[in-house]
Parts: sequence; C-alpha cells; structure tokens
Amino acid sequence: MKKTILIASASALLMAGGIAIAAPGGKGMKADTDGDGAVSRAELTASVEKRFAKMDINNDGQLSKADREARKAARFAKMDANGDGGVSQSEMDAFRAERKATRFARADVNGDGKLSADEMQKMRGKRGGKHHGMRGGKGGHRAMGMMKRADVNGDQMVSKDEFLAVAMARFDKADANGDGKVTKEERRAQRAERRAGKNKRGG
Repeated sequence: MKKTILIASASALLMAGGIAIAAPGGKGMKADTDGDGAVSRAELTASVEKRFAKMDINNDGQLSKADREARKAARFAKMDANGDGGVSQSEMDAFRAERKATRFARADVNGDGKLSADEMQKMRGKRGGKHHGMRGGKGGHRAMGMMKRADVNGDQMVSKDEFLAVAMARFDKADANGDGKVTKEERRAQRAERRAGKNKRGG
C-alpha cells in the first residue's frame, strides 16, 4: 500500500522529467533556456531540479506520502474559496474556470485574445492529451513504471539523485549521436523506435 501511495505522489514529477527532454516544441522546451531548439544535459538538470524542489513540499530532499498529502491539502484549500471546509459546486466551477483562463493566457503568446492554429497545437502538446499524468491510460502506467525504477534503494521515497538518474538515463537514450543534446529529430526517432517495439510485441 505504501509503495502504491508513493508511486502516486511522485509519478507526475517523473513524467515531467521525461517530457522535459522528450517534447521539443511542447512543454519540454521550457528546459531549452537558450532557445537553440535542443535540450542539453545542463538544461535538463536545471529543469528537473526546479521541478523536484516544487514537488518537495517539506524540503526534506525526498518525494514521499507527506509531500503528496501536502499538495492535496493545498489544492483543496485553493478550491475552498470561503474557507468553510467544503467545496461547493460554484467553488468547483470557479476553480476550473480559473485554470482554463490561465491555460488560455499562457497559450496566447502574442496576447491578442485569440489562439492561432499553432498556439492551439502547442497548448494541446503541453497538456499531454486525455491521459496525462495520473488520470489513467498509458501515461499513468508509464509514470508508475518510472517511479518504480527511480526508487532504486527501495525505501519508498524518491530522492533528487534517484530522480535525476532516471531523467538522465532517458536523456542518454534519446541522445542518439552522443553530443550531449536532445533535438526534436532525435526524440521523434526515439518515439518511432518505441512504437515499433510495441507493435512487434503486440504482433
């Protein structure tokens, strides 16, 4: 049970680490700080450490059940606008509307109040489709697998070093030419190889 809880608590971060090197042009390009169209090892490390710090609510250097519970409490408090200890339908609707407005504002790069086809495509890429994170589907299963691999010492917590190791392993696999950067083309090739492997196993 504890292992399952830990998987749920850190899987979103682990998926984010994969996306950080995996999706040039989408969410992952936030790691491309110099704008050269590729993510370097240094850029990935900085991105992963920033995400880890955000998820490590109690600042103990580990992702654990305590962090997950703290995030849940913070989310509930934000939804419970009047602080009465319960979330009404109107509060739920307001919370969702605020999130949608925030996503729209981020996607509207030129600030004209409209989304172009390119801006829409990038927004969809950032959201990761219908089955992103722990909402279920293939994305959730991949996250759980990554979580299990990250907890190499089996202590039911994931340290920053453990998480970085998983992220760097994914980076090195994607970096086909070994130049220390992952480009859009390399990531596309990796995705195609993975799909081919799945099709072969399924056939």
